Amino acid sequence: MTPRDAADDDGNRWSDLDRPPLNAAALRRALVREGSLWSGLELTRRTGSTNNDLVARAEAGTAAEGAVLVAEEQTAARGRLDRRWTAPPRSGLFFSVLLQPTEVPVARWGWLPLLTGVAVATGLSRVAGVDTALKWPNDLLVTVDGEERKAGGILAERAGSGGVVVGVGINVTLRADELPVPQAGSLELAGAVTTDRDPLLRAVLRSLEEWYGRWRRAGGDPAASGLQETYAAGCATLGRTVRAELPGDRSLVGEAVAVDGDGRLVIATEEGVQEPVGAGDIVHLRPA
Repeated sequence: MTPRDAADDDGNRWSDLDRPPLNAAALRRALVREGSLWSGLELTRRTGSTNNDLVARAEAGTAAEGAVLVAEEQTAARGRLDRRWTAPPRSGLFFSVLLQPTEVPVARWGWLPLLTGVAVATGLSRVAGVDTALKWPNDLLVTVDGEERKAGGILAERAGSGGVVVGVGINVTLRADELPVPQAGSLELAGAVTTDRDPLLRAVLRSLEEWYGRWRRAGGDPAASGLQETYAAGCATLGRTVRAELPGDRSLVGEAVAVDGDGRLVIATEEGVQEPVGAGDIVHLRPA
């Protein structure tokens, strides 16, 4: 065990001055309050996957709506289609939340990952001062050296019959020599005015609470809540020619022209056909 590892195990907040741990008590004071969506916030030093943990708790009935589970490190983090990714401890924000929009028709729950993307982008732009964009359906993009790079992702999973666990991973202080792939980025590499994870997490969760409340009050209607318009305005995928790789070695090439009322990407092909595709239908979405 290195000295740094030993210090981490001893809980020394200043063991890594570049990457100090989150302050769980301060986060709870700021977020868990009367009338707030957030019913509790737990911080763990290391876990396999916050999504796995929170889904299990929700299904066991030991987590309430608004539960937030944050990890300083994840050892088995997952993206869409069980794609794996890793990041150094304390280099980002890795958390999951339990949402139970029982008053919203289940058919509209597919908007939750897109809603979370809007909330994350809004919160980070306010505090980090970084221009952010969304790649449909679930990636957060930042600009590094004039190039769009993925700095975060979102994964939504059903938790039994009454809820959805939404997981978020954001690269905050990941350095160039730590990038898992050249196409990855981080807030630090994008020139963020702050990489202090405490105010960043507070901003993201407050933004998520705001957007979730607006969407619920509209009965999950993406147009009435302003969600559909806001998502489209911040979606870097729209207006570009893309190749959607679908199951069964099928692909669809055309211009991404809209996000429809069900959160699907509408692709206009050269044949003049507009075909909507859902997030669950796509294996990969790439520039054509």
